[in-house]
Amino acid sequence: MVLKDDLVQDIPTANGPMRTYFFHPAVEGAQFPGIILYSEIFQMTGPIRRFATFLAGHGYLVAVPEVYHELEPAGTVLAYDQAGSDKGNYDKYAKDLSAYDDDARSLLGHMATMPQCNGRLGVVGICLGGHIAFRAAMNPEVRAAVCFYATDIHSGTLGAGKKDDSLARASEIKGELLHIWGRQDPHVPLEGRRKLLARLDEVQANYQWIEVNGAHAFMRDEGYRYDPELEHQLKSMMLSVFHRKLALSL
Repeated sequence: MVLKDDLVQDIPTANGPMRTYFFHPAVEGAQFPGIILYSEIFQMTGPIRRFATFLAGHGYLVAVPEVYHELEPAGTVLAYDQAGSDKGNYDKYAKDLSAYDDDARSLLGHMATMPQCNGRLGVVGICLGGHIAFRAAMNPEVRAAVCFYATDIHSGTLGAGKKDDSLARASEIKGELLHIWGRQDPHVPLEGRRKLLARLDEVQANYQWIEVNGAHAFMRDEGYRYDPELEHQLKSMMLSVFHRKLALSL
């Protein structure tokens, strides 16, 4: 499928304009379900762009916001090295928790009014983005959320002050959740995964839970931890959720 990937907009938020990149099938006048793709701490890297085009190629309007838009100049991409990791982690804890939430509300509201969007909305995120997607799913218009090895949910340490309320607010998620984890991921150990799992059961969330033998960042198609077989399998599961909850009007 031919795609359009040249639409870039600065979305107004309470903390300044948020540079956002849009991808969708190049079908004139057509409307598609909208999905926000939240990146890792490195923002719009090559792997994130390829992930976005993969989703768009299956019939979606995909938005990739710069999660650190109020902290870094527009267009900033952090490198997959120690300096980039240090900077990304610094920004993760420098940003106010409320700003993550306001960004999500702003972008969801914007997407719903775009001529390329049919109004059905979902979210997906990787690492840091998995946690942001989890919180974005607390908005009632989000029908489905896919979280790849979401960091900091179990520890409650997202944002400035490292004291988030994501576990406490889990009952606000009304759409379907898909959580995917790597058992060899040191960022979310077994006890952390079990803590979140117990909470989802407690609030009777509508969720699927997948654990695989993979290290942190096994979905990233750069670096030694990449597992292409797992990527293929799990992207298929992701698409199944989005097709059922967004593409089908049920």
